[in-house]
Amino acid sequence: MTAGAAGDLAPEERERAPEPYAGPPPMRRPTPEQLRPAPQQEPDDDVAVPEPVRPLPYLLAMRSAPWAWWRPVAGLAVVAFLLGIALVLTGIADVLTGTGADLGPAPLTWRGLLVTGLLLATAVPAVLLAWPLAHDVGPGRGLSVARRFRWGLLRRAALLALGTAGAGVTLATAGAVLLADREAPGPVADLPWVLVAGLLTVPLRAAGEEFLLRGYLSQAVAGWIGRPRAGAVTAAVVSAALGALLHGADDAPAFLGWTALGLAASAAVALTGGLEAAVALHAVVALVVFLLTAGLGDGVVPGLSAGPGTAFALVGAGGLAAFAALVARRGART
Repeated sequence: MTAGAAGDLAPEERERAPEPYAGPPPMRRPTPEQLRPAPQQEPDDDVAVPEPVRPLPYLLAMRSAPWAWWRPVAGLAVVAFLLGIALVLTGIADVLTGTGADLGPAPLTWRGLLVTGLLLATAVPAVLLAWPLAHDVGPGRGLSVARRFRWGLLRRAALLALGTAGAGVTLATAGAVLLADREAPGPVADLPWVLVAGLLTVPLRAAGEEFLLRGYLSQAVAGWIGRPRAGAVTAAVVSAALGALLHGADDAPAFLGWTALGLAASAAVALTGGLEAAVALHAVVALVVFLLTAGLGDGVVPGLSAGPGTAFALVGAGGLAAFAALVARRGART
């Protein structure tokens, strides 16, 4: 109703007529009590508060996929089958070319390096293929808790391994040769070709061993056990012993030396939740051992063969322990 229409009404009707809309009433400023946050209600002790779900450790990754006891067996069969094919093809190539290559670790030859390096490097695609075939999931669970290969972590761990484990092996060799008169027969035959073949294949061999031993095999052992700590310890012992045998460790110093490397690599896997630090450690140590052996002769590195100055192998073991300690401190930020 407009103001003009209201003026035409009778006095008694004008009193009953509604007043025109003048807008909302003014708002009052809130009091300090209203501005204070409401007190938090104490949880009731009788009400269970759900805990956040934590992801499974890397070594129990098979438990996060479709799980059955036979799946790791099937995966290991896939890996063994593909490695067997690679071994047969290597034998055929040896017969056709007459290279005389063999799998023995000594003497160090470029043919032996090519054969062992390329053969064990086959373990990388074999492990990656075992996951979809045996577990019906992608291969990311076999790489890290992030389900991918963390290249940045690999580079940082390689630098750390070079300054600890690599330096330890070098110092141990220098001490054994200079202070304990360990025999150093000199450079191996065909040194340029040996260096080329070794630099190309030794890192691939190290990666293949870690994918197989600290990766799929350790995850299979831990998956069968099903308990994080017991599974990690058992997997570390089993994979380290098999790794030493794989390197042809036929005496006590060599067996203990490669076992120490395997235990340090297993510690790196458990601490970082993936294979990157273990691959870096193994590749660095293998390259340092290869370069020392190629330049000074077979059997010169203490801890990998019997001879004078074997006690200096403790220096190399100290480098491995230092690497594991720094990884434990930094974790996946290594």
